[in-house]
Amino acid sequence: MNDATNRVGGLLQFSPAAILLLAMPLLAACDQVCEAVDPWSACYSDIHGDDSSAVRSEIDEPPVAEHADAVERARPVVRALMVEENLPGLSLAVGMAGDIVWAEGFGWADIDAQRPVTPKTLFRGDGVAMPMTATAVGLLHERGLLDLDAPVRDYVPSFPDKEWSVTTRQLMGHVAGVRHPPFDEELLYMRNHCESALDGLELFADDPLRFAPGTRYQYSSYGWTLVGAVVEAAAGEPFLDFMQREVYDPSEMRDTVFDDVRRPAARCTHFYWPFGGGSGVEDAADGDGTSTNVGDELALVVLPDGRPVVAYRDSSCLQGAGALLSTPSDVVRFGLASLDGRLLRPETLDLLQTPLELESGDSTEYGLGWFVPSPPLGPEVKMTVVGHSGASVGGFTSLLTLPEHGIVVAVTTNVTVSTGHPPRRFFDDSLPSLALRLAGIFAGVEAAARQ
Repeated sequence: MNDATNRVGGLLQFSPAAILLLAMPLLAACDQVCEAVDPWSACYSDIHGDDSSAVRSEIDEPPVAEHADAVERARPVVRALMVEENLPGLSLAVGMAGDIVWAEGFGWADIDAQRPVTPKTLFRGDGVAMPMTATAVGLLHERGLLDLDAPVRDYVPSFPDKEWSVTTRQLMGHVAGVRHPPFDEELLYMRNHCESALDGLELFADDPLRFAPGTRYQYSSYGWTLVGAVVEAAAGEPFLDFMQREVYDPSEMRDTVFDDVRRPAARCTHFYWPFGGGSGVEDAADGDGTSTNVGDELALVVLPDGRPVVAYRDSSCLQGAGALLSTPSDVVRFGLASLDGRLLRPETLDLLQTPLELESGDSTEYGLGWFVPSPPLGPEVKMTVVGHSGASVGGFTSLLTLPEHGIVVAVTTNVTVSTGHPPRRFFDDSLPSLALRLAGIFAGVEAAARQ
């Protein structure tokens, strides 16, 4: 048995109880789930009933035979979480040794139409856009086109001068002081449309910095919108064009598209919003159960053919931070391409995945576009976890990698599953914890097979 197997064996020794604790939902289960296009008229309780084994699922291809035992152990874990948190639909993929070994959709993409989630169903992927944008930054840095420590105004002179100078490195590490959009009308009902990453700056560019860069960590999607504008300027072409050619295509991401509300994508899930149970519309602004009463007039827009769309949430101004529709399989393909060196040199990936330190010396547990959490199973288990996750209106996506084991897991759902606040730590929400548990299951079965 080689050293790698011994390390995975160590994970097996410690993982069952520890990963189970981490995978326990960090939110109260939602009492109801409402359709995001009109949260006042279509709500659903106990979507799957009490029997988790009854949650339906769809696959396009059978799992790789050597991992069949892991899949059989993992499915009940997924179904149990869906029932406990009343999730309408969930999709996942697992990659190992450079290939996708399992992809499956669970539950409903459209509750009313009983349209099932499949591995090809498109979900909002805002939570994993940042490491993809970070890869673009890494490529430009390798080519000598982008200095991480130069003032951001060197690349985006239209960004107003602030009390303190801001660098791309600080923006990427969430230590620049740029504010995050509040979880209220500003985030839920974005109506501006942006043709470029630079256009997105209109949402926040005139706001003061919240603190001196480097003194605090504060997660900021708007900071990454500015990173998108830096990429656009350094590359000398539209942000989306550069991402497609330099990141998506080399990763063989076949089903990742721009989240353009004007041109709804085929195979896209409906988007749902939790109502009650300590999360969702009721406490989106304050997190204390008080109503935000966002109003019906912004809730529903109908296309010429009569189809309702989530038009109040135009993601186009968040290029760099989000504005993605994708599948877990595509997200895993990106993770695998990151691990095997197709995208960046090893030293560049290491740069992106090294946690920043504040001026106080405290670690942020966040690198440049990647969460790098402390050992999740305790210091006695030598296991590196790198990933990213995040909520969007009508979705939550998580990407997790175990670099030493070559394992990549992506999980996404079509309801906002979040504490309602930007994440401080990677495992603040339940989907990253589910991804960790799935990774542990596959690492454990792999170790047993090698013995």
